[in-house]
Amino acid sequence: MQLLNIGCGSVFHPAWTNIDMASFSPDVQSYDLRKGLPYANNYFDVCYSSHVIEHLTIDEVKFHLKEALRVLKPKGIIRVVVPDLEGIVREYLRLLELVEVGVKEAEADYDWMMLELYDQNVRSFTGGEMGKFLNSPDLKNKEFILSRIGKEAEQFWDEQTAKEKRTIWEKIKSKKISWYMENLQSKLLLILAKSIAGKKGKMALEEGLFRNSGEIHRWMYDRFSLRRLLENAGFVDVRVCRADESGIPNFNSYELDTIAGKIRKPDSLFMEAIKPG
Repeated sequence: MQLLNIGCGSVFHPAWTNIDMASFSPDVQSYDLRKGLPYANNYFDVCYSSHVIEHLTIDEVKFHLKEALRVLKPKGIIRVVVPDLEGIVREYLRLLELVEVGVKEAEADYDWMMLELYDQNVRSFTGGEMGKFLNSPDLKNKEFILSRIGKEAEQFWDEQTAKEKRTIWEKIKSKKISWYMENLQSKLLLILAKSIAGKKGKMALEEGLFRNSGEIHRWMYDRFSLRRLLENAGFVDVRVCRADESGIPNFNSYELDTIAGKIRKPDSLFMEAIKPG
């Protein structure tokens, strides 16, 4: 089978063709996904993406799904995983009711759900308010956060611990030359912006550069809006799945959505659809 993992990040399997905007492994092809998918028509049996399309504009998502349809074989499967807007809103409302009647123990969970709902859409700096919350020395609701975002939280805390232990030289070596070049280019642009448009101009450019870095969410999806997008792109038999359920043969063995039986991103909506054929 020909399997394509789109926007894989650091989660990929060697049995798949793996592609992302930036590559940190020889097993991952680097390509600007907004330009389409650099593959032949009717080539793949499966297209998979997890927490990717929310980082694209609506028009980019429509184009992306058309591209997925193009590269899939007839009767091929697309599996799309996104943050579940409906689930986030329902949990937010549940906790709102609790804090409104004075349940103090629910306040930290309520604060977290507000961050899940808004932070990655509106943040203007790396990590946003969510990063500050996760780094709090007196974090009260670690287990709740783990139940919401799972492996993502564990990785965040592990990375923070590792950063604290790194020497300055190790920090320098951890970055690629391309990172330093891009960083230098951004610094020069900011200096130029400040000299031309003052402090406000510099701040506007700084925020614009960040918001186009790929970190923010440009839209959110529920089961209706994602189903409609897939159907409008030409897919059929669209359905909601569990994390451990798939029409893709042996899907769980690749450990993309579940690891040792645990859901990697519990806050997700999982949907699959078929290319007509």
